[in-house]
Amino acid sequence: MLEQIVSNLRGSTPAIRELVIQLAVEIAREGREGRRIGTLFTLGDADQVLVRSRPLILDPIHGHPAHVRSIRNDDLRGTLKELAQLDGAFIFDDEGLLVASCRYLEARASDIEVPMGLGSRHLAAASISKATQAIGIVVSESSIVRVFEAGVLVGDIIPELWLLTQHVFPKTSEAGGNGRL
Repeated sequence: MLEQIVSNLRGSTPAIRELVIQLAVEIAREGREGRRIGTLFTLGDADQVLVRSRPLILDPIHGHPAHVRSIRNDDLRGTLKELAQLDGAFIFDDEGLLVASCRYLEARASDIEVPMGLGSRHLAAASISKATQAIGIVVSESSIVRVFEAGVLVGDIIPELWLLTQHVFPKTSEAGGNGRL
């Protein structure tokens, strides 16, 4: 199911999209120090996302070399699991490089509709995905990962079900679906 969601998204490569979404699923599943946490990632169109955002605190990843900020770097993945406890969005470019963290997204939400019960983090992801070519990936504090593109919820992933499918349905499975896992 993850492959279906990843393959239908715009921008970056499927491999980069999958790595960022997998990180979000890991954060949703693991939490931090026994408690659930939420966070937001944007992927792609980083320059436009930066124009439509501002820092909330001093950016802890600023000034680090590109290889350290790559989504392919396991050390970055561990660092992001710690930093996810801080407020603000993490902004990845199309190549999977983290260009900024702890950002407040300032996209307008006047014409965005998200399902009832979803909060401001989801509204911010939907809004930025409509205002730019970026996709928004939200880790909800309810431990569900939701993916937004062009202002619309295009998929949600329940980590436990995703983990189960990794063992029951190998990647070669052609199981159909509606973008929900």
